[in-house]
Amino acid sequence: MKKIITTLLLFTVFAISAQQSYWTNYTFIVEPENEATVFKLIDDYFKEHKTEGVTVSLYANHFHDDENTSTHMIVFSGSLDAIGGMYSANGGDAWDLLGARLDHHIKDGSGARMGTVKKSYGDTTGDYPIQKYFILDVEDAATFEATLTKFNTDHKPVGRTVIMGNFTAGISPEGENHWALVGYKDFKGAIGGDNVGLSKEQLAAKDADWKTFTETNGGVRMVRSGLRVRLGQW
Repeated sequence: MKKIITTLLLFTVFAISAQQSYWTNYTFIVEPENEATVFKLIDDYFKEHKTEGVTVSLYANHFHDDENTSTHMIVFSGSLDAIGGMYSANGGDAWDLLGARLDHHIKDGSGARMGTVKKSYGDTTGDYPIQKYFILDVEDAATFEATLTKFNTDHKPVGRTVIMGNFTAGISPEGENHWALVGYKDFKGAIGGDNVGLSKEQLAAKDADWKTFTETNGGVRMVRSGLRVRLGQW
C-alpha cells in the first residue's frame, strides 16, 4: 500500500470512542471515477480480515480549504495493545494484494498521523457519521483540556458528541498538537450548528461561557478545520 503509507503531512482522527484510545490514519487522493472501486477493495478486505479490538473507518473529506487536498482518509483506532498488535502482525498475501490493487486506483498519498483520544463529551454511544474537525496549536495543554472540559460539562452537547485528543507523530510545520471533533447524526445537525433549539437565555449564558473559555484556554490557534463523512466502518 505504498501510496498510502509513504508520505507524512496532513490529518484525520479516529473512530468515535468514549474511552481512552489510540489511533493512526492515512489520507490519500482518489479521482471521482475510482472512488467506488477503492471503497469496494477496502470493504471486501476488512469484511474478511479483522484485527481484534481495532476499528477501521473510511471517510470522505467533504468540506475543506484548498490546501487540504486529501479526498479520503482511513483510520485505525483501538487500545494500545490492539493497535500495537495490528502493526506487529504480518498481513500476508491478502494485505499485499490489497495494497497492490489500491495503488492502481489511488492518485497519491497526502499524509499520515498518529495520536490519542483524551476526552469525550455528550452522547458517545450514538452514531455520528458527519464530523466537523478542528486542528489546533495549543500552548498550555493542561489548561486547554481543563477549560474545554468545564465548558462541555456546563453546556453538555445534546444530539451530538464532542471529542478531543492530541497528535504524537506526523505533525506539520504549523506545529499543531491537539484536535477536536464534533460528531453529528446527519447533515441537518451539522449545518444547523450547536445552538439550534436553545432559548435566548441559554444562548446568552453559553455565549458568555464561550467567551470566558476563549480568554482562559491556555492559548489556542486554529490551524485547519473541515468536515468529513464516514463511508464505512469495520
